[in-house]
Amino acid sequence: MAGKSNDKLSGGRLQGWGIIRTFAYMRAVIQRVSTASVTIDSDMKASIGNGFMILLGVETEDTQEDAEWLSGKIAQLRVFNDEQGLMNKDIKDVGGDILVVSQFTLHAAYKKGNRPSFMKAARPEQAIPLYEYFIKQLEEKMGKPVATGTFGADMKVALVNDGPVTIIMDSKNKE
Repeated sequence: MAGKSNDKLSGGRLQGWGIIRTFAYMRAVIQRVSTASVTIDSDMKASIGNGFMILLGVETEDTQEDAEWLSGKIAQLRVFNDEQGLMNKDIKDVGGDILVVSQFTLHAAYKKGNRPSFMKAARPEQAIPLYEYFIKQLEEKMGKPVATGTFGADMKVALVNDGPVTIIMDSKNKE
């Protein structure tokens, strides 16, 4: 059957010829905020005004390509209001800031039982370099530093969601 495929994409799983392959993806929850901060051990680590608060989850199969695509989409995401009140401006247009916080729980699997599994979340030795690469990519695209939490720390995140506008993106579901 040259040229034909029995592959079918369904819910992040490619099914074909009796084989099921699960795709991983870098996931981000992007919130348009008027203010956001992260505190660690009662010390404020970072804070921003108008901009994006991003929760970032890295999976085991993620690569630098995922970080590049996701950071590019976020930097160009037009969810800020123009003069007519329409979402036509990106974060650079409004001079906004970005705060990125790592969050492995974005990759919770909850199909069985009531206690989530985090098996798909990348271990720190893999996730930290990709988290840092994602931040570096955002900084290059923004032309300025990006505020961050501390990977793996117990953080208290505070924010005022503006809109509210909350968008979930992942690097394998490029809608």
